[in-house]
Amino acid sequence: MIGGPELAGQAIQAGVVDELHLYVLPLILGAGTLCLPSGHRTDLELMDERRFGNGVTRLRYRCLES
Repeated sequence: MIGGPELAGQAIQAGVVDELHLYVLPLILGAGTLCLPSGHRTDLELMDERRFGNGVTRLRYRCLES
């Protein structure tokens, strides 16, 4: 398990990530560190989603070869 956008982005670019869990919060920040590497493409397959009572949604994806 890897947390944090910079280390996770490096792992995605290296092709060593099997699954990606994204948590979508019901707010717009408008600034901050990007959560995914710029200029890199990874195809994803949605495996699961879960919605929480506070409006947060977790999306679980399988990373596919691109």
